[in-house]
Parts: sequence; structure tokens; C-alpha cells
Amino acid sequence: MLTGKTAIITGGNSGIGFETAKGLLAMGAKIILAVRNTEKGEMARAALLELYATEQIEIMQLDLADLQSIQSFAEKFQNSSDQLDLLINNAGIMAPPYAKTKDGFEMQFGSNHLGHFALTGLLLPVLAKTQNSRVITVSSRAHSRGTIDFDNLDGSKGYQAKKFYNQSKLANLYFALELDKRLKEHKLQTISVACHPGVSATNILKLGRWEIPFLFKNIANLFLQPPSMGALSTIYAATEPELIGGEYIGPLGQFQRKGYPAKGVPHFNATDQEVSRKLWELSEKLTAVAHPFDALK
Repeated sequence: MLTGKTAIITGGNSGIGFETAKGLLAMGAKIILAVRNTEKGEMARAALLELYATEQIEIMQLDLADLQSIQSFAEKFQNSSDQLDLLINNAGIMAPPYAKTKDGFEMQFGSNHLGHFALTGLLLPVLAKTQNSRVITVSSRAHSRGTIDFDNLDGSKGYQAKKFYNQSKLANLYFALELDKRLKEHKLQTISVACHPGVSATNILKLGRWEIPFLFKNIANLFLQPPSMGALSTIYAATEPELIGGEYIGPLGQFQRKGYPAKGVPHFNATDQEVSRKLWELSEKLTAVAHPFDALK
């Protein structure tokens, strides 16, 4: 089904990203794991090779908290490939202590949203010339509790870790929907789809400020969505032939916490067109990355 196609998965060495890689490899895709820690990336590659004897797995270094790293990644990829069928904006950090990215952004907004915004813009030329390409951005149910606080995006006026996580996931959803809108306005064939994994016991799941111990994650999987199920939303968004762009995919069972994926409806928090436009324009300004729609017609 995906033989001959290339997919980049950010944060593909663990959790939802790793399970997504397994699913896409099973369909024949070439997978590029874009990871901050290449040692962990190689460990993930070794684990995948135990399942699939293939040369279709590549590790590339990418730090979404560093715009220079993002620029370098995009340049290296485009120098070696003229095809990108799937860009899966999956990597995310959840509720860390207050910190800033290398470029001075609040860490969650900077990594989860701005990093993927910049990466997508830089890779848009190769996406636009790859027939039936897609950008898949992983949001979260937490977007329903988020607001975009334009007066305090850097956290300098106060920081609450979970509040800023919710904000970053709302930004992910706004980005995915606005991207699809602009792709269609410029009559480009690439589509953008948003998704969420439900509530999954991955390596970013925390109890307050502390990461949940491995034993309790296994117990949590009995009640929550295991990563292998959570990844089905991403895989569906990446492969379902009937999608036209602009959809929001997630599990529909148990208040969207678990189950098999289907089309869902974003919370009304993500429907304010003025916020969407303002966030896009500010993201371009902060990252100095303008998505070159007109040049790609």
C-alpha cells in the first residue's frame, strides 16, 4: 500500500511515533525517524529491524527546540531526496518545568508547535511536488482546555506546565487546519490532516510533575489507550484514501479516550478564524519561516 513512499516521523523512536513507524513499515513505506537523540534513534531502528528485515529505516538528527537544527535537517533531506509523501509531526513534550528553547521560546510552545511549523514550511517544496502527499499533525484532546495567550507565549508573565501544554496542542490543531485551508486556497495538491491518540500511556504521560513509572504505565494500559492503539489515528490520517484534508481524526470510544479511529470534531476552541490567522502570522514572524505557497503553484 505504501511501497515506494517516504515518511518522516518526528519523535519516531518511542511511544506513538514508534508505533506509527511499525505500522507504516508494515505497509512498505520508507521511514525516516527524525529524532533529537540519535543513540535512542538507533536503538529504535534496531528494534524495528527485529520486526522487519528492511533497509527502509533511516535515522536523522532533529531538535525541534532549535531552529538551526530544523533548517539543517530540511536542507540535508532535500539534498538527498526529491520525494516526501508523508510528514508526520508527532514529537511532543508534556508539562516540563519552565524552560526555553535555544531561540528563546517557551519550551512546549516552541517545540510542539513552532518547531513543527518551521519544519513543515521548510519541507513544503518537496511535499508540493510529491503527488498525494500529506502533512499529519498530532494534537491532543487537551486542545479543548487550551487557549492561545498571545500576551504570554514565552511564559515570562507566569507559567503553569499543563496550561502551556494545552496551549501547544491547541496551536498544533490550529496549525493543521489553517495549513490545509491555505494549501487549498493556493490549489496545491498536498493535504493537511490533524489527529489525536486518545489518552495513551506513553513515555510523556505524567502524574503531576513526575513521569509515571514503567510498571504503572503497564497498569494504565489496561484502562487507557496503549500506544499501539493510539498510533492508529495517525496511521489512519496518513493512509485513509477518502480523506480530503482538514479532518480531525481520533478514537471515538469512551469520550474520545480510546478505541478505533474515525473522523471527529475539534472543540470550538480551535475554530476562531481570527486566532488562527494571528497565530499563523506570528509563527512565521517568530520562526522566520514563511510557507512558500505562491512559489509552488
